[in-house]
Amino acid sequence: MKALVTYYSETGNTEKLARSIYEAIHIDKELLPVQDVKNTQGYDIIFVGFPVQAHSVPAKLNPFFKGLTGGQNIALFCTHGSLRGGHLPKQALEHAVGLATRAKVLGTFGVRGKVDAKIIEELMKRVEHRAWAEEAQGAHEHPNEMDLADGKEFARGVLAKIGR
Repeated sequence: MKALVTYYSETGNTEKLARSIYEAIHIDKELLPVQDVKNTQGYDIIFVGFPVQAHSVPAKLNPFFKGLTGGQNIALFCTHGSLRGGHLPKQALEHAVGLATRAKVLGTFGVRGKVDAKIIEELMKRVEHRAWAEEAQGAHEHPNEMDLADGKEFARGVLAKIGR
């Protein structure tokens, strides 16, 4: 049995969560940034991580999702500035599920991640984004140890679904 943990990260939040998920996997495994993945065949499970951007999946992941083979087992994880369980990260994960139409999605998971102060500063200037920017300020210490432990538990749960 073989697993791939792949991620796209700009600030290091998603990479940190990906490394935690990778640590929880006790089968043959690889950890690669999504841009370094050349082929997705040969993996029994692929964990795919991304930062939520503008309530969605970064466009840089579209080629990866298009390259998935039919019926491939995947699990999605993300980092975001919103409160856990909020509608914005849920929306992004739903979008990711929609992009992965050829794959079998075994689970989704999201945790808060520190948002770049410059982004928060710019969004605070816009009335329509101010509430979210204020919420995102509270993510400055995330992902924390509890978030990473939850990521490991998520990985173990996904592996249990495929009999590992």
